[in-house]
Amino acid sequence: MRPDETVSLGRTGVRVTRLGVGCAWFGNLYQAVPEDAATTVLARAFELGLRLVDTAPLYGFGLADRRIAPALAHASRDDYVLSTKVGRTLRARRPDDPLDLAYDGNGPLFVDAAALHAEFDFSYEAVMRSVEESLGRLGLQRLDIVLIHDPDDHYAQAVDGAYRALHNLRGEGVVGAIGAGMNQPGMLARFARDTDIDCVLLAGCYTLLDQSGAEEMLPECARRGIGVVLGGVFNTGVLAQPSPQACYNYQVVPDDVLARVRQLARICESHGVALKAAALQFPFRHPAVTSVLTGVRSTVELDDNANLLQLPIPEAMWQELYASGLLSAPRDEP
Repeated sequence: MRPDETVSLGRTGVRVTRLGVGCAWFGNLYQAVPEDAATTVLARAFELGLRLVDTAPLYGFGLADRRIAPALAHASRDDYVLSTKVGRTLRARRPDDPLDLAYDGNGPLFVDAAALHAEFDFSYEAVMRSVEESLGRLGLQRLDIVLIHDPDDHYAQAVDGAYRALHNLRGEGVVGAIGAGMNQPGMLARFARDTDIDCVLLAGCYTLLDQSGAEEMLPECARRGIGVVLGGVFNTGVLAQPSPQACYNYQVVPDDVLARVRQLARICESHGVALKAAALQFPFRHPAVTSVLTGVRSTVELDDNANLLQLPIPEAMWQELYASGLLSAPRDEP
């Protein structure tokens, strides 16, 4: 599949590329990255024809936004699609605020970030303020996609407050498409049924290791013409670089999961396919999937993902993975 192929995001006029750039790393997720990494990576992404850029106020507590802003300023506004999120408002950190820790619990989630705290708030007023602050950090007048970010324990407020605010902003033309983003497919299916969203972002739940997104959410989105963007296709790293030290869904990988990854890798390699290539291409086997986001820290990683997405994969490999029970076939696939 061509990473620069453009498709409509659900029923909207927003057109996104098959491969997009996730910006969490530019907020120094787990470790510091060079100050110019965002500018360099996005410049290369635009050279490759990639147009989907996904960020969030949470990423480095605004640091990722500020780092990508110069790259966006040097591009034509119609040449990229900017996706951001609402639901976590940024405020000055207080002494009694809990620390946002990395998966091993030994350090901050975002290194060298501002002394801010990201507080869940899905109220109408907070979302309107968050959108205004995002526009300011990014140096933009409009946002292409805005997602309600991780409303797991706040569904009622997210629908009554955040969704209502985004619905109004969409009507005013400040926002092009609205939706929700989380790693819980069941609640995303609920959003699809209860609201008039355009798209969803599902992280880590339609991958070689976890196909739970296909049980309810993907069919629901397909029926309603809702665009589906997937993140976390490497399940936080273990499908990209399997090892006992690898991360799986924000935790150190359990032994049984690592054993399954190694089984997947053996079958892929027996067909001459790298596990990482299979992880990138698998999501597109479901017709509801529009795009895949990958977080990258360098142009080397970006080029690698773009190349792996285009590698031919024999159908026999997929059929062997289905037959082995390691992979569940989509319901609407024979």
